[in-house]
Amino acid sequence: MNRRDFLRSASAGIVGATLAPELLAARARANAMGRAEIRIALIGCGGRGTGAAINALSTEGPVRLVAMADAFRDRLDSSFGHLQGEFGDKVDVPEERRFHGFDAYRKAIDCDVDLVVMATPPGFRPIHFAYAVEKDRHVFMEKPVAVDAPGVRAVLATAAIADAKGLKVGVGLQRHHQAHYLETVRRIRDGAIGDLVLLRVYWNSAGVWVNPRQAGQTEMEYQMRNWYYFNWLCGDHIVEQHIHNLDVGNWLMGGYPVKAEGMGGRQVRTGKDFGEIYDHHMVEYTYANGAKMLSQCRHMPNCADNVSEHAHGSKGTADVSGGRLNAKGGWSWKYDGPNWDAYQREHDDLFTAVRDGATYNEAENGAKASMTAILGRMATYSGRVLAWDEALASGQPLRPSAYAWDATPPSLPDENGHYPIAMPGVFEAW
Repeated sequence: MNRRDFLRSASAGIVGATLAPELLAARARANAMGRAEIRIALIGCGGRGTGAAINALSTEGPVRLVAMADAFRDRLDSSFGHLQGEFGDKVDVPEERRFHGFDAYRKAIDCDVDLVVMATPPGFRPIHFAYAVEKDRHVFMEKPVAVDAPGVRAVLATAAIADAKGLKVGVGLQRHHQAHYLETVRRIRDGAIGDLVLLRVYWNSAGVWVNPRQAGQTEMEYQMRNWYYFNWLCGDHIVEQHIHNLDVGNWLMGGYPVKAEGMGGRQVRTGKDFGEIYDHHMVEYTYANGAKMLSQCRHMPNCADNVSEHAHGSKGTADVSGGRLNAKGGWSWKYDGPNWDAYQREHDDLFTAVRDGATYNEAENGAKASMTAILGRMATYSGRVLAWDEALASGQPLRPSAYAWDATPPSLPDENGHYPIAMPGVFEAW
């Protein structure tokens, strides 16, 4: 039986379903993989996309990369060469299935594929996710999954459709698949340090790359090459990076904050090369039970680096990122179990769910973790105390009116090349 017959047979064998016919057919496809080959499309061929493709191609069972897409041809070619050199025949992407440009994602998803790996700048995630689910594809998408509240709402709506279709969705918040996090969080939520009253989370580092402006570049190409520094593409580093630590805080609390307030700005990375994002944020989040989460993220060279999460309870404290609990005046427990590559494990878990037909959808948490970070950015940019519900209902989309190399991005430089910066007390967060 070939692959198409396998899927057709599985679809025909489902009886007693109450879903609409098109959802029934999608669910049959979603659950019918068994040990059949899983065919992958990669959307976004930068370093993270290439890494995610390596993880996907390293999962157990027959798997093949058959389509690739990126806005830029040079990144696509580099990724293809690397992947083919490492995996040989498991990378079956002839020229006619290598696509570049803003509409490349559609062409790759339209190929005969079962699962789509998405690792473009996160501003594109809501539209790419929606199209993949429309076409009945399983999805792995990198975090964050949106950069604004309209994008979060769109991802939540698409996640519900994916559930109805039986599609499997993984999100690149890999700490949920990391051994010492799993055990440490389990113990804390079981009461090992009592009731949680305070969380502290950090992503303080020197910052990331800059690609200098090249002669002849349109403004759109320049911003796409430097996507980290523009909110319509990245959401600021509180969204793109710090989401990991904020997500751990939500995981510990078993929910999401109800409000946030904070401050931030640009003190060190103030040049025109750093676009419109802040270089530091400090946010105080409040949960429904009154517990607080203090959040720091910073992009400043030659300062103390810190990427970690900590919990304070009524009976002790925890170094969550270090896998340690202190409930008796000293470290009373430290994780010493097995460890594995969490980046690989998140793909292993997703692909196992695809093959076994198990319920698997991380999109809702991915969307709400993204919203937690967006809420923090809105609070620091505006200087206001913002409620979760108010922020999530925000109608401000950051996306451009058109996606083309000669289109106008949402933020433009002045005559000196500097971009407008959000000023607390003046900026309207919605």
